[in-house]
Amino acid sequence: MLLVVGCGDVGLRLLPWVAGRWRVRVLTSSPARVPALRAAGVVPLVGNLDDAATLGRLGGLADAVVHLAPPPGQGVRDVRSRHLGRALLRGGRVRRLVYVSTTGVYGDAGGAWIDETSPVAPATARAQRRVDAEAYWRWFGRCSGARVSILRAPGIYALDRDGGDPRERVRRGAPVLNAKDDVYTNHIHADDLARACMAALYRGGPQRVFNACDHTSLKMGDYFDTVADRFGLPRPPRLSRAEAQATLSPMTLSFMSESRRIGNRRLTEELRLRLRYPTLDDGLATA
Repeated sequence: MLLVVGCGDVGLRLLPWVAGRWRVRVLTSSPARVPALRAAGVVPLVGNLDDAATLGRLGGLADAVVHLAPPPGQGVRDVRSRHLGRALLRGGRVRRLVYVSTTGVYGDAGGAWIDETSPVAPATARAQRRVDAEAYWRWFGRCSGARVSILRAPGIYALDRDGGDPRERVRRGAPVLNAKDDVYTNHIHADDLARACMAALYRGGPQRVFNACDHTSLKMGDYFDTVADRFGLPRPPRLSRAEAQATLSPMTLSFMSESRRIGNRRLTEELRLRLRYPTLDDGLATA
C-alpha cells in the first residue's frame, strides 16, 4: 500500500507511475477533492495535517509514503510532518518514505556550485521549516527502520502546471534583476519530479538526500528571457537591486537574494533517473 500525502499537481503526475504497482491511498484535507481523486483511480482519505486527531486511521495503513505537503506558513518547525510521523509510527508498517523538500535549505551560495554534501544555511523561516522537516524525517527513518529519501527540489515548472507556467510571469511583465545583480536559479520539470519520487521509492538509500533538479544553469533573467523568446513575448524589464528593493515584495526579493548552481549527480547516478526534460529548452518544447 502506498500513501500519497499532499496530492496536488506533482502528486497527480505521480499517480500514473504508481497505480499499476501499488494500491494507492491519498490523504487530502479537502472533501471537495474526493470525487476527482476517485476518478483518478485512487482511494481518498480526508484528514488534516494541522489536526493530529484526524490522522488516526493512517497508523498501520501504508508500506510506503510519498510526502508532498508543505510545512505550515509560519514558525520554524514543521508540526505537520510531526503529526504525520506520529500517526505512521503507531502502525510501525512504513518501510519506505520519500519527502520532497526544497533547495532553499542551502541559502545563498554566491553563485557557486553545490551538491548534497554542502551544509544547509537557511536564510528564511520558510527554508528553516524545511530543514526542520528534513531532520525530523531522518530521525523517523532511524527510529522506525524505514528507508527515508529526501528530494530537494528547486523551482517546479511545466507549461500545464497551475501557478508553475513560466509564461505567466513573463506575460505579467514581472521584472528581473539586471545582469550585474542577477542570481543563478535552478528548476525541475513537474513530470521529472514525479518520476524522481518514483525512483526514490525503489532506489533511494536510507536517510539519503538528493538534489532533484535538471541540467540547466541559468541566471533568473536569462531564464525568463529564454521563455519570452521561445513564445514571442516581450522580455521582462530589468531592475537594479536597489530598484528591486524599493518596489518588490519581501517574498519576491527573497528569491532574488539567493544564488546557487546545484549539481544533480546523485539523482542521475544513484537513482538512475534519466530526465525527460534535462534542459529548459526541452521543457518548453512541450508546447
